[in-house]
Amino acid sequence: MLTDFFLIFDEKPIRMKKLNLLLFTVLYLSTGIKAQNIQGTEIGLDGFFSASTNGGNFSLGAKYGLNFADNFIGGPSVRYQRSWNKNVFTNQQSSYNVYGAGGFIHARFFDVLFAGAELEFLKTPLGTFGTLGQKSWITTCFIGGGYSQEFNESWRLNVGIMYDVVNSVNSPFRQGYFLKKENGALIPVIYRIAFFFPIS
Repeated sequence: MLTDFFLIFDEKPIRMKKLNLLLFTVLYLSTGIKAQNIQGTEIGLDGFFSASTNGGNFSLGAKYGLNFADNFIGGPSVRYQRSWNKNVFTNQQSSYNVYGAGGFIHARFFDVLFAGAELEFLKTPLGTFGTLGQKSWITTCFIGGGYSQEFNESWRLNVGIMYDVVNSVNSPFRQGYFLKKENGALIPVIYRIAFFFPIS
């Protein structure tokens, strides 16, 4: 039975149906509203880029947001990431792609702050220790918040700190974790900078 499958989050089994319920809730809250309550739409973009003589990576995330209930925005999202590297000893090169989709919901406060959740299902070839292997689907669920301000009613800047409550061992975001525990274990926290542009 499908409901008997498990996902492993920090070595704790969570039933797949609970994750599906979480996704349904996020998408319902962000899009399951009456058309007359929509106050506009926005396109959001976030990403990063890094490169050196030994490799690099870039990522681009796009969000389609529906503005509703005054200070709330939510909707579907997609993500693509490309990484490449060169072994300095063997001169061999390798690369891989990560892609997927999900949904998000943000609340905005006083044109200064935001808080929200971003759920994504990503297909990645990364293994437990960052090695390449068979592609598999993983889940990320970032919650957090930070600074949010609109400029000239033409674009908005979000600068936030997000915590991945799933913390999958083969998450492509692990290379961006910037905090560690006393024992050296990574804490699943990332910076995220996003730009939102109104389209209607």
